[in-house]
Amino acid sequence: MIRALKKLFEAPPGESEEERQQRLRLAAAALLIETARADFTQGADEEAVLEALLCSSLGLTKSSVQALVAQASEQLDTSTSLYEFTRVINDHYNAQQKLELVGAMWKVAYADGDLDKYEEHLI
Repeated sequence: MIRALKKLFEAPPGESEEERQQRLRLAAAALLIETARADFTQGADEEAVLEALLCSSLGLTKSSVQALVAQASEQLDTSTSLYEFTRVINDHYNAQQKLELVGAMWKVAYADGDLDKYEEHLI
């Protein structure tokens, strides 16, 4: 039982650097998407800012970002909490990277010109 619980919190065995980077990209994208969804409306303004932030911060093409957003959205839809995403960020991001991610979350929250209480609470 303890082994099963420990397994939930460990990185997958034999994970390559590219797979680890993909997990980090997915976690960051998921948190940005959840910020956009927090006010129960995900407008075009928020999506555009979200995609632009991911393109610039991760150095990905627009089509790669769109695929990443689709994958992260799917994972968010099936997850029971944000812990699986925040845990990855907490384990692998340094303080500066965390600060940049939180800043990006604020940009997404303000993209529609209105800061909702649920967006603020999430951040």
